[in-house]
Amino acid sequence: MEIRKAIIPIAGLGTRFLPLSKTTPKEFLPLVDKPAIQYIVEEARNSGIKEIIFVNRPDKKEIETYFTNYLAR
Repeated sequence: MEIRKAIIPIAGLGTRFLPLSKTTPKEFLPLVDKPAIQYIVEEARNSGIKEIIFVNRPDKKEIETYFTNYLAR
């Protein structure tokens, strides 16, 4: 059986990272040179995942905007 979808839960409030997470969503905190979430998505795509589903809060549009622009390149 081949896995084709990944579900990534990112709906948390980020309270463990306060006050930093007040200005930047925790998914965008940098690891070396890229946002943490980008490493997760790249690893999923490299392993053959075709569809990635983000479970997110409605008021957090940054993820959608980032990956729309990132995949358009």
